[in-house]
Amino acid sequence: MSGWFTLFTNCRYVLDGELVEDHLVISDETGFILRREGYIGGEAVDLDDNIIAPGFLELQTNGVNGFHFTHFEDEKSYAKKIDGVARHYATQGVTGFWATIPTVKGEDFKKILPYLVPRDIPNAASLLGAHCEGPYLHPSKKGAHNEFLFQACNTSPSDIYASSNISSSIKLVTLAPELPYSSPLIKSFVSQNIKVSMGHSNATLNEGLSGLTAGATCLTHTLNAMSPITSRAPGLAGLISLPPSHKPPPPYFTLIPDGQHLHPNTVSLLYNTNPQRSILITDSIELASLPDGTYPGHSQIPFQQTKKGTRATIADTDTLVGGCISLQHGMRNLMKWTGCGIAEAVSTVTENVAGFMGIDGEGGRGVLKEGRRADLCVLNESGEVLQTWVAGVKVWDRDEEVAKMENDGESRGW
Repeated sequence: MSGWFTLFTNCRYVLDGELVEDHLVISDETGFILRREGYIGGEAVDLDDNIIAPGFLELQTNGVNGFHFTHFEDEKSYAKKIDGVARHYATQGVTGFWATIPTVKGEDFKKILPYLVPRDIPNAASLLGAHCEGPYLHPSKKGAHNEFLFQACNTSPSDIYASSNISSSIKLVTLAPELPYSSPLIKSFVSQNIKVSMGHSNATLNEGLSGLTAGATCLTHTLNAMSPITSRAPGLAGLISLPPSHKPPPPYFTLIPDGQHLHPNTVSLLYNTNPQRSILITDSIELASLPDGTYPGHSQIPFQQTKKGTRATIADTDTLVGGCISLQHGMRNLMKWTGCGIAEAVSTVTENVAGFMGIDGEGGRGVLKEGRRADLCVLNESGEVLQTWVAGVKVWDRDEEVAKMENDGESRGW
């Protein structure tokens, strides 16, 4: 781009869950957001009254486009496939993702995690590290995980993940707080700057409170593989209704808004209980974006899997194995099911995620404030992604992509 900065005009942008009527300025040199006044020259980009949002952050994804993050053959091919996933995510408005590794053997964790160290990927979403969903989970809420690979909480994480990966790759761990010795384990992870989310759990409200007190700050795919809410036993999900003044504060909580994992009314109920702590996830698997059909399993699920529309199950069962929609699709579902506005929906895939993971400060991402990375996407009123920018550089444009496809078709005589 020409000039020292880019000025976005004729637009609105999302900040603190609201639409701000103003322009936005980003640095071409540093890739960071600048203060919004005092600039002359540069390159002006007219956005035709569309909306600038922070780049979406994918907190829980197991894979997409035929690639599962447990599909490891060798270092070179694995890195190449990660890069491919990152480029795909950029077409969906995603500018950062945490690769989820579900419950697998310790040898698989140790083999895969060294290649999930955070890194920027040219013209693509950034790999922000790993989310280990297991193996400290409760057998009664195993979901699609292999309960025979679950571990007791007094089993050293170093024996499972390897110490080097704990200090480099792992940024988030999901565990069940009712397991014996879970509180010391939570404290250990938190002391090493690893976030802890509670899930695959049959915990009571009080057991969940113990987890919060130990340092856990989130719930994983709320009400899926989790104790239910009943009239006199609110279970783990009851934590989201704690008042903001509670010590410790209520947790963030993730939701899968695909219409398969949760009923739309349940999504609305949970979201409206505490919008500022709500996070949308896809929990996507390798079947996401593939045609309907039956596909082989992998080291987490050694069975065939069936995809039909947005539903993916272990073949010949009703056991859900993950999601098959994009974050932008989930965000649009949230708007339809809850009546929330686009700025509020955007917060569930940007600001709230960044706040939970602690990456929204100076030099961080997920929020359109001065001094943060200029990772952003441009949306229309319906929440469809039109452009994606990473560190101040446009890496994807829907109109340009359509024109390219049309030109390719004409050149081939279609």
